[in-house]
Amino acid sequence: MSSFTVNNQPVRYRLPPDTPLLWALRDASNLTGTKYGCGTGDCGACTVDIDGRAVRSCQVPIGRIEGSVVTTIEGLSRDRSHPVQQAFLAANVSQCGYCIPGMVMAAAALIRKNPDPSEELIRAQITNLCRCGVYPRLVEAIQRAARAARGEETIPAAPMPGTDPGDAARAVPALVPGAMRDE
Repeated sequence: MSSFTVNNQPVRYRLPPDTPLLWALRDASNLTGTKYGCGTGDCGACTVDIDGRAVRSCQVPIGRIEGSVVTTIEGLSRDRSHPVQQAFLAANVSQCGYCIPGMVMAAAALIRKNPDPSEELIRAQITNLCRCGVYPRLVEAIQRAARAARGEETIPAAPMPGTDPGDAARAVPALVPGAMRDE
């Protein structure tokens, strides 16, 4: 059995120690925000935080992280109040959204280590792949998240998960039907 902490909860997996963390999280813990992309550690869709580091969970056997602390996208901030989540939403980074949880986790680890990352550092450290090509908005969003984390900028909160679309439209004018058309 492998024991460690996931999203502030102690867990014990009755799985073979060579089971990739990705599958323990998704299949045994039902934490499906961590995505399977390539299975080789190249794409970053499965990125989680392990002991303060962004790690590709498809490459980490659960037996190797005994006693560690793992944070998934679900544990980062359920109400989307983390600066990276707020900045990604404000900058409209997501397109299809599949790669976003891994990118958010990688960005959160980056700004925790370096509270004022340059564009060059962001491009070097955030190596997650995105088929939709969100990279220009990604750099801008990470720099904005870093400013928010340092207390230099406030990012308007996004509607809470589970918000009624009508309520969200009142909170975010761009979501009002017809608001973007010339009428």
